[in-house]
Amino acid sequence: MPAPVTSDLVWREIEKHSFAVLSYVNPKGRARSAGIVYVPIDRVLYGRTAKESWKAKHIRQNPHVALNVTIPKRVPFMPWIHIPDATIAFSGTARVLSMSEVEPKLLEALPTASVCLSSICATQKRRAVARRSASRDKGGG
Repeated sequence: MPAPVTSDLVWREIEKHSFAVLSYVNPKGRARSAGIVYVPIDRVLYGRTAKESWKAKHIRQNPHVALNVTIPKRVPFMPWIHIPDATIAFSGTARVLSMSEVEPKLLEALPTASVCLSSICATQKRRAVARRSASRDKGGG
């Protein structure tokens, strides 16, 4: 029987990774998603995006978001066996911050591959839920 999943366990796993899929809703009520690179600090996830990006515009209009972090799974010593990734999924609210609201230390930690003028902060609204694909739960790991 697997060990119970706790919030602490879920957050430790989130902190090991840096990529997630952020889902949000556009003004017409249509779901959209985008990959983000994040930095977790005190159970708050920070990422960067351009100030006028669609992602930032949509989040300003509707701060309700969902986040999915994929957790790659492998069989030790048998990497050719494919096991579906696990996911950590939760919903929350996001806020677009101006650069003046972000501490310089955080800006250094965030990726700088593109010109980024604002930051997105996704905070946990409910307890994080770890989800595994059905095939994994059927004895794949």
